[in-house]
Amino acid sequence: MLVSEIMSKTLEFISPDATVQEAATLLGELDVGALPVGSPEDLQGILTDRDILFRVVAEGADNVRTRVRDVMSTTLFSCRDTDTLATAMDIMGSYHVRRLPVLDESGRVVGWVALSDISRRLLLDSGAVRDALGELSASGQEV
Repeated sequence: MLVSEIMSKTLEFISPDATVQEAATLLGELDVGALPVGSPEDLQGILTDRDILFRVVAEGADNVRTRVRDVMSTTLFSCRDTDTLATAMDIMGSYHVRRLPVLDESGRVVGWVALSDISRRLLLDSGAVRDALGELSASGQEV
């Protein structure tokens, strides 16, 4: 299976000049744990909820004055849309990251793949899970 088959294709980028408060609001509105910083053509970093927690809240910094560029993660790991799911999982496991920007052949960000996307897909593709859900559906029980 290829990364392009399960990646999220709709992404909201945030400017590195945005405030952490603006970023936190956007994270909440989108119900996500991270935002790519920059643009599809110029990925500058990733801001995660953990970045905000440890680099702003725990430090007692002012979330209105602190800019995204000051607390974002700049060491980036990514995969290609043509990579296999196994490759993406290897990258995530090797670098202990939960999500990866997905790049096309030109290096443009075209998607995002998260550990939750992969685990959900693997569970649904599992015969045991499918069979159990089928049995529940057939019996009329609610999940």
